[in-house]
Amino acid sequence: MSATRLKRCPECGSVNLVYDEQKGELICSACGLIIEEKMIDMGQEWRQFEEGEKKGRGGAPLSMQKFDQGLTTNVGEVSDIYQLGSEKRIRKFFRLKKWQERVSTSIERNLRLAMAELRRVASFLNLPNFVKEEASRVYNLVLQRGLVRGRSMESVVSACIYAACRSYNIPRTLDEISAASEVERKEIGRTYRFITRKLTLKITPSNPKDYISRFASILNLSPKTQGDALRILKKAETSELTSGRGPAGIAAAALYVAALLNDEKKTQREVADVAGITEVTIRNRYKELLEKLGMEERLKIKEAESREKKKKAKK
Repeated sequence: MSATRLKRCPECGSVNLVYDEQKGELICSACGLIIEEKMIDMGQEWRQFEEGEKKGRGGAPLSMQKFDQGLTTNVGEVSDIYQLGSEKRIRKFFRLKKWQERVSTSIERNLRLAMAELRRVASFLNLPNFVKEEASRVYNLVLQRGLVRGRSMESVVSACIYAACRSYNIPRTLDEISAASEVERKEIGRTYRFITRKLTLKITPSNPKDYISRFASILNLSPKTQGDALRILKKAETSELTSGRGPAGIAAAALYVAALLNDEKKTQREVADVAGITEVTIRNRYKELLEKLGMEERLKIKEAESREKKKKAKK
């Protein structure tokens, strides 16, 4: 604090005024009156690096998708060598780069490779950024607790991506992740169960409704068909037909039935390919829905009406 005698207090007439630099206030030391109040921002200098309300400071935003969260300063890329000029500088460049790699820990090296694989698989599956961040966070926890030992890095990365998708209700099947990562479906499932048990992750079971919009979009089905499929699933849940069955299979069967009811003919093979399941699964779930929900008669009437329309069209 610093004193000033340039003014008088309007309340008591005292000249003993004190300036508070932290608050930007001119205060009378005799009566405590605040004579002047200047708005001074003493906070940090924030800068906008991404769209939205979130702001960062002093560099690019942090990201769990990078092994160092984007904080490490690298010596340089190989392309920078052409800007060095002399041979002596080039040798120094390679020596510094080599030492930077040598001093990195095994965890950093593992993370560098794992995050590159994670970004590749997530990009192939067209996953949003927040799912990538969650998968990276889960992998970091797995690595810190030493749960990667005895398992391939690719299977652990795939399991973390599947866990992140399940956490945010993003419908991605094990078959899709297996195709993207080239890891066997059983291995991903085994690793996923191991991770969730060790980390005590609370993940709700997949809901067949989450798959309806994506499957319907790929099959070019109408909104009415999607609505009918959701209503069929609701009835199936009430009749406990969804318990113990794969969510993708029951969702595909509901869409297949709804498509038949709305004269949008799709073969069982087409629906099975989109859902990543076999035709046998579609057929079994289809029969269960018709029998348990009493939709056989309705479907027969619809098929008869469709045949009549075709006959009239030919005439």
